[in-house]
Amino acid sequence: MCGFAGYIDARCGTEKAALEAVAEHMAIVLRHRGPDDHGVWADPRVGVALGHCRLSILDLSTAGHQPMFSPTGRFIIVYNGEIYNCEELRRDLLSENPNLPFRGHSDTEVMLAAFELWGVEASLERLNGMFAFALWDQRDRILFLARDRFGEKPLYYGWAGQNFLFGSELKALCAHWAFDAGINRDALAVYLRFNCIPSPYSVYHNIYKLPPASLLRYSAGEFKIKAYWSLRACVQQAISKPFCGSVESACDELDRLLRDAVKLRMHADVPFGAFLSGGIDSSVLVALMQAQTARPVRTFSIGFHEPAYDEARDARAIARHLGTDHTELYVTSDQAIDVVSSLPEIYDEPFADSSQIPTLLVSQLTRRHVTVSLSGDGGDEIFGGYNRYTWGGRLWNGFAHLPHSLRRVLAVGISAIGPQAWDAAYDHARPVLPKNWRQRMPGYKLHKLADLLRSSDPVNLYARMASHWFNPESVVLGAEARPPLYIVDDQWPALPNFEQLAMFLDTITYLPNDILVKLDRATMAASLEGRIPYLDHRVVEFAWSLPQAMKVRANEGKWILRQVLYRYVPQQVVERPKMGFGIPLASWLRGPIRDWAEALLDPCRLRQEGFFNPEAVHQKWVDHLSGRGAWQYHLWDILMFQLWLEHRKSVTRTEQSPEAVRVGA
Repeated sequence: MCGFAGYIDARCGTEKAALEAVAEHMAIVLRHRGPDDHGVWADPRVGVALGHCRLSILDLSTAGHQPMFSPTGRFIIVYNGEIYNCEELRRDLLSENPNLPFRGHSDTEVMLAAFELWGVEASLERLNGMFAFALWDQRDRILFLARDRFGEKPLYYGWAGQNFLFGSELKALCAHWAFDAGINRDALAVYLRFNCIPSPYSVYHNIYKLPPASLLRYSAGEFKIKAYWSLRACVQQAISKPFCGSVESACDELDRLLRDAVKLRMHADVPFGAFLSGGIDSSVLVALMQAQTARPVRTFSIGFHEPAYDEARDARAIARHLGTDHTELYVTSDQAIDVVSSLPEIYDEPFADSSQIPTLLVSQLTRRHVTVSLSGDGGDEIFGGYNRYTWGGRLWNGFAHLPHSLRRVLAVGISAIGPQAWDAAYDHARPVLPKNWRQRMPGYKLHKLADLLRSSDPVNLYARMASHWFNPESVVLGAEARPPLYIVDDQWPALPNFEQLAMFLDTITYLPNDILVKLDRATMAASLEGRIPYLDHRVVEFAWSLPQAMKVRANEGKWILRQVLYRYVPQQVVERPKMGFGIPLASWLRGPIRDWAEALLDPCRLRQEGFFNPEAVHQKWVDHLSGRGAWQYHLWDILMFQLWLEHRKSVTRTEQSPEAVRVGA
């Protein structure tokens, strides 16, 4: 796994050494992504420069050094990722041209040979992997930027004066001497809605995220973006040709596909392991890993002393049954809070999924022992694991016929009782409740239900489910109202029910913009490579071909994944209510981090900075402290922006390389 950066100076004429100095300065801030090696290349004739930092995973020799040239020298690439089917592609390439001069066994040179023989776009369609790359075509003077199908690996691009910049993280673009972008308030409003900034936006004007499954072509100062793969087309094709076999044959095929996806992702020249939470997704992957190796798989989990948030006990039981070499770390609130100050540096822009904290902690733990770790992310979106899939459609069908005025009254009634009071009542009733009713944060969820009762249609219902601040323009000063990106329904496949619609929308929005960002930045901050077998496109395509009843059945998601898991682990070992990977944020805000939060949310400070409506934010804070409202996630959104803003102010131009600044003078 690696990091790269580069730029094209439209003025040209800059000396080669000067171009390389800037590219190296941009790339070196990404050394956490690639601490093993680095390199630069520039062509002063066209003003292009590429920089790279390498984390060596495959081919640890100098044959994997980047920037790397294609066999004829036409293409130069800087690349971040892994191509899991590179050996298959190498065989295909050699069958067509036995004289290809492969120097080592890195996937990078396989990609370059493919680009020369098959073309860039045709090659992208054949890649099975996670990747982002910048490819310079010396013959045609075209820059190609591309990103994998689901957006596992990040890629930013944009303008700084006459310079076209690109890189793996925003900090690389910010390191360019001409970077001086202001904060995009419209993007900030979108952030408050989703607790992250979705592509194509970034927190800065004129800087963007390349969407997943996209290829950008830049030439002569202009660029065009084209999708080379579409989840919509994948879903439509799967629905038109559904799987018609038995449950047993479906389990056999899913077992085979996942086993192969896991096997491909276990290939590395360095030690590997897996995150193990004790939930369905990670347990399936670890079971399939252990079934394909004679040595105990290294597994890792994080535990919290608060019982409602502790997954370590369940992970320990799975590890014991499968015989893995298991490592766990119990974290105190003080240890978890200590990492908060590092989050702005790691994420580069406001990001407020609070599970970023345990994800970072488990990544740091894992990196002490291995260099590659498999992760169960993606299983919920692909196999219907989130609770909202099982009850969202039933909720709409249950209240859609009620007059809107009556639903509003019900919402007011639920909200009139504070979440802490609901939690207390729930704790008294817990012993007699069915197992699948034993949920965490019942008060918060009931207040969320009150908001959902105000929904006008199924799409509005999903929008409210996916939103924190539902009308963020009323909070962000100077922002214009923007509809959520997923409201553009001409981009949707024809889906028969709410469950499938929500799964599709989560896969194109929540998964790439939140889940995969969280995993990439946390693992890369620890110089750890995270791999995600569930996002093998063959697994996704097969999952969408299955009847929905094989995924969501009897109010329970991931039904078919469970059947596969029961082949390796007894049902009684893995059955528990879905927990999620979180922290006790609500109680922390009222306790150990209250003073820190209060300082960042001070109305005078907010008024002086001029980004947020201080009265609206203060009211949420007061209501949360009193227990009248469950606003921990709304407040965390604001806090993460405030922390990022504080960090941004501390990073001044005086911290940049004097040589790099002079290059642009």
